Amino acid sequence: MIYNVILNILKNIYKKILKLIPLIMIIKKNKKIIVAMSGGVDSSVCAWILKKQNYQVEGLFMKNWEEDDQEGYCSSTKDLLDAENICKKLNIYLHKMNFSSEYWEYVFENFLKEYKKGNTPNPDILCNKEIKFNMFLNYSIQELKADYIATGHYARIKKINGKYLLLKGIDTNKDQSYFLYTLNSIQLRKILFPIGHLKKNKVRNIAKKIDLKIAKKKDSTGICFIGPKKLKNFLSLYISEKKGDIVTISGRVIGKHSGVFYYTIGQRQGLGIGGIKGEYNIPWYVVEKNIEKNILIVAQGSYNKHLMSIGLIAKNINWINYDQLSFPLSCMAKTRYRQKDITCKIEYINNHHIKILFDFPVAAVTPGQSVVFYVSDICIGGGIIESRLPLL
Repeated sequence: MIYNVILNILKNIYKKILKLIPLIMIIKKNKKIIVAMSGGVDSSVCAWILKKQNYQVEGLFMKNWEEDDQEGYCSSTKDLLDAENICKKLNIYLHKMNFSSEYWEYVFENFLKEYKKGNTPNPDILCNKEIKFNMFLNYSIQELKADYIATGHYARIKKINGKYLLLKGIDTNKDQSYFLYTLNSIQLRKILFPIGHLKKNKVRNIAKKIDLKIAKKKDSTGICFIGPKKLKNFLSLYISEKKGDIVTISGRVIGKHSGVFYYTIGQRQGLGIGGIKGEYNIPWYVVEKNIEKNILIVAQGSYNKHLMSIGLIAKNINWINYDQLSFPLSCMAKTRYRQKDITCKIEYINNHHIKILFDFPVAAVTPGQSVVFYVSDICIGGGIIESRLPLL
């Protein structure tokens, strides 16, 4: 009797310890791993960790945008040089692949199409889905005969009860699981996130300790093909201006816009109406875009009732190995990156759509962006926001 009790206690302790062990610590050491090398700190430390653990490590640099496009922007020339220097220092071979045409077809054209509809798409999520964890993954496994790929994302993968699950990164400020919700169980079996259990400052300290010249290199931010340009200026290269009125909720015209598709829900900067007086002496925010009438509707205050939503309708849903999927489903959600988790309830509509109802009103829910779902620190899936359910 006592023996069985002790045995059960030990089994439970073992299971808890196993859940804490990063996946890279339990795979066989003779496996070949291709690391997505960006020339940055995260992917470099990722490669160093795997190399130190005696895996057969090779790097691959992806070029996703053509520099000879004079209107676009990309730092891939400098990044490639950094990646080459890093791989030379770590003594690993660097492959190079040009996915520019695929990126244009599957990511950029969708990006433009959604903006023309009046939505605000997230190309980073689509790049992960179509390029990094599709083109790059398949090329590495099929052509380079790799057993796994690895990237410098701040997220974790754990095998629990025979299932591969996507978890938040330990560093809550850098967690990137939001951008990875489109992954499936087959892909998760072949992916490693070696720095997902580390905080950013620790990663930079490792880079300094091993004397990497890029240890202080700034993190890439924004959309890679836009770089330091303003989004509106970049979009105007591909989408013609269509001037119209900026109106208040009451219908008062207070300014002019150059095209409603250049703006996003919740936007405050760049409206050109900062000096216009309203009912209150506070900033104006975009609360609605009427594509048909070519009207940009604004209201004052970041928490005005016209900017708030009690829920949303989502499409293109992807669920990740979640056993307890039944509706209505209570969980947590994010409607944008780095947002605090929101308590919500998910209701089934049909095979293509779901309704999400928030426990409390949420500001600036934006069609085209993604809503991502969590149970504790496990990312169980997500989808594209099709429409919002206004508070009014």
